This record gives sequence, C-alpha cells and structure tokens, in this order.
Amino acid sequence: MKPIISFIISVLITTTALGQIVNPRLDTTLSKKLGADEYGMKMYVFVILKTGDNKTQDKSFIDSCFAGHMTNIERLSMANQLIVAGPFEKNDSDFRGLFILNVKTIKEATQLLKTDPAIKANLLKVELYPWYGSAALSEYLNTHNKIWKIKP
Repeated sequence: MKPIISFIISVLITTTALGQIVNPRLDTTLSKKLGADEYGMKMYVFVILKTGDNKTQDKSFIDSCFAGHMTNIERLSMANQLIVAGPFEKNDSDFRGLFILNVKTIKEATQLLKTDPAIKANLLKVELYPWYGSAALSEYLNTHNKIWKIKP
C-alpha cells in the first residue's frame, strides 16, 4: 500500500511542478533591484487627479500653482517616486490627470502629494487606490526620456 501512496504523491508533485512555468530569461539582479515579487509585480498607489474645489479666477495664482505642480512632478520622477504621470482630455468625470506613485501605501502617497502646490491649493483633489502592477514600470521613464523632442 505504501508504494502506491508514494507513487501517487510523486505523480502529483511532478504534475504540479510541470504545470508551473519558470522564466528562462529571469534576471534576478534586476528583479531584486526593482522590488519584484515572484510574478514580476509589486504594489504602487494609483492616483486620479480631479478638479479641486478652489474656483479662484486669479490667473497668476493658478499659473504659479501649476508651474509648481510640473516642477514637483519632475522632482518626484527624478527621485523614482513617480512612475507615470499624464493628463486626461476633457471629460464628464472631472478627471484631470493620473499618477502612479512608486510607494506601497496610501499613507506614503499622501505624504508625497502634500508637496504638490496645485493639490495644496485645492486646485486639484486626489483619489488614491492601492494598485498591483509590473515592477518594471519604473523602466518606462528611462525609455521615455530618450524619445521626447520637446519638453512637455
């Protein structure tokens, strides 16, 4: 009876092992550097920027806040804390833009967003969501910086 049970267990283990695909191109050094889990993924915070409640018409104030907003985006990007940023076209949801922040928690993201003048001035408000995505997203910026012709 024992040999049959041993045979069944070894068949199950072999079947399970064969069902898993191991990446033959796995770069463990890169995986570790990017903070990837075994699936090549990690946690981020996805931020939706919406029109804020501040309805000021002071153009110089608005221009100053959004110049600071762009400077802050550049600073967070250079610090590898901001992985993706970009505006939405005009829409019915008042979505203005999005960020993917290279932090694991909403608390960390909130601290980073406090440095943004447009958010501080309530010209923009934020919605934050934990998001699980490819750990390789940070590599996107390296490529993007090689393809733009005119700085946005």
